[in-house]
Amino acid sequence: MSDRPVFVIGCPRSGTTMLQLMLHSHPRMAVPPETRFLVPAYHRRRTWGDLRVTQRRRAFAQWIATERSTKFRELKIDKDEFIRQCVEGPGSLGSVLGTAFRMYADRFDKPRWGDKRPSYVKQVDMLLRLFPDAQFIHLIRDGRDCVSSLKEMPWYNLDSFHAVSTWAEAIDAGGRLRRTLPEDTYYELRYEDLTDDPATELKKLCHFLEEDFAPSMVSPREAAQVAVPQHKVWHSNTHSDVLRSRVGSWANRLEDWEISLCEHMLGDRLESMGYELTGAPKPSKEHVVACQKTMQKRKASRMRKAMRDRLNRLREPSPVAALLTSGQCALAGVPHHRPEVSEPAV
Repeated sequence: MSDRPVFVIGCPRSGTTMLQLMLHSHPRMAVPPETRFLVPAYHRRRTWGDLRVTQRRRAFAQWIATERSTKFRELKIDKDEFIRQCVEGPGSLGSVLGTAFRMYADRFDKPRWGDKRPSYVKQVDMLLRLFPDAQFIHLIRDGRDCVSSLKEMPWYNLDSFHAVSTWAEAIDAGGRLRRTLPEDTYYELRYEDLTDDPATELKKLCHFLEEDFAPSMVSPREAAQVAVPQHKVWHSNTHSDVLRSRVGSWANRLEDWEISLCEHMLGDRLESMGYELTGAPKPSKEHVVACQKTMQKRKASRMRKAMRDRLNRLREPSPVAALLTSGQCALAGVPHHRPEVSEPAV
């Protein structure tokens, strides 16, 4: 059976939390609430120095376990035991990070872990450096529904032009992944298909993951009590049965000019993903220019970050790839073994 890590990716508000819960409802998989330490830890990796040195691993593990911004507490695993396992584990960045998720899976006596964060869709290269045997599930939803939903979120403080750009970036990133990653690494799934026939779509997904289908995945309400923090009130729908009530609701939630802008800027992408256009009139030149400028600024920002990362890769302080799963160890040519647990995880 597979022990590969699984990442749920996509545009924000595309149903990734629902899919997270479906996966967490599988008897062999544990997918926690969103954490906030993978990306910052990777970009700050020179701070920790050579993680082959025991004290460096200890300091890094302590940062993950005690820094409030990491949301380590959401995992509900024992801090001291986590630090111990990191200190006694392999000396690589991915190994320390992966230990937190593996211990989360151990809480539920499950052999496999996953993680969910929509923005990972643009960071797959980084994740594959950390976990070279990882699998990725890209959940795609009608861009007009994503834009309308983003606008209503209490945490979203950007305008409609940024929302349109966010969906376009996710779809474009998915296209690159589809062309470059092996079939057993990258999988695309439409939100509308998943909510229309969950059992059929989840059976196909389980085949990709090399797992047996579990009927419990179709109604993941119980998992929401564990894997969705109560303060995230915008995920309240995950505590009920899988619903299609929000499919196509953009028609009543977007203003006319936003519908025109979405279909003008995203039209080719929408149709390539199987979504029909309404034939809305062309948007104003002012709106088109504003959206194009937003897209250009965001692209420039991504390029600057990519350049910084390429420079940092020339000065890696220690190995990056995890050495925790059978696949990771096989790729590195080292034996695979599980650590001893001195006390049960809390």
